[in-house]
Order: sequence, then C-alpha cells, then structure tokens
Amino acid sequence: MAQHEIETQWMGKMQFNALVNGHTIIMDAPEKVGGEDNGPIPKPFVLTALSGCTGMDIVAILRKAQKEVQDLSIKVTGELSKQQPIQYVAMHVNYDFKGDPSFKDAALEAVNLSQEKYCGVSQMLKKALPVTWEVNYNGVLLFNNKIDNVVSAAN
Repeated sequence: MAQHEIETQWMGKMQFNALVNGHTIIMDAPEKVGGEDNGPIPKPFVLTALSGCTGMDIVAILRKAQKEVQDLSIKVTGELSKQQPIQYVAMHVNYDFKGDPSFKDAALEAVNLSQEKYCGVSQMLKKALPVTWEVNYNGVLLFNNKIDNVVSAAN
C-alpha cells in the first residue's frame, strides 16, 4: 500500500519545521501565544491542501482537453467551530477563471470532475464536513452549491 510520510521537528518556542518531500514547511504561532510568527499556524494547511489538490486536477483536465485558461485563482474558506476543539465545520471553494469564453463549460466540467471524482483531499474532507464550491468565469457566476437554490448558467 502506498503512503505519504512527513517529518516534523520542534525548533523551540512554538515553531515546528516539517520536511515534506524534501521541502521545509515552517509552522509557528503568533507572539501573543508564545511563538515568533515565523510561519503560519498549522490548521490552514488543510485549506491549502484542498486548493492545491483540486487546482492541479483542473489544470491537468483542461490541458488534456486542450482548453487551457489564462488564469485560475482558488480561494478556500474554512468555517471554524466556536468551542474547543476549534475545528473546521464547513469549507467553501471559490474558483475564479479567466480565459477564452468558449472554454467556460470545460472549466465547469473540470471543477465537477475534480470535486466529484479525482480530488482525494476533497473526498476525504467530505466524510467529515460539508465542502461546497462556486465557479466564476470571466466574472460571471456559473455555479454555486452553497446557496439553497443551485445557480447554474452553464446551460
């Protein structure tokens, strides 16, 4: 069975350095809680993993279809619980594409394939909490499953 493994070393105070595939990731806490703010706190890395996973899926899918876009920006918002343990209780992914208007359907399909079939981070998170998403293409909302009435302008 394949597996991933990382190593994390305490560097003093509240700083930890993680070695991930040969790359050092610094995690730290703000000064007000004993850190030196030399890096982000750990929890947002879950959001980072989701954005990177789905983003790489989408780029690969669009390249394969020969419908590459000019720009793709992904913003992931994690809603935090109010009580201990502070944890994410929901996540929302906002995909913002810019590119050839004729590629909007391909972009929407790539997002759906990533979210429903390929992105392992998203699939794992969906077992623990709701993960919703919206797709904007050249400033126009194509899809948003966060709102009660699903908006779709792809048709």
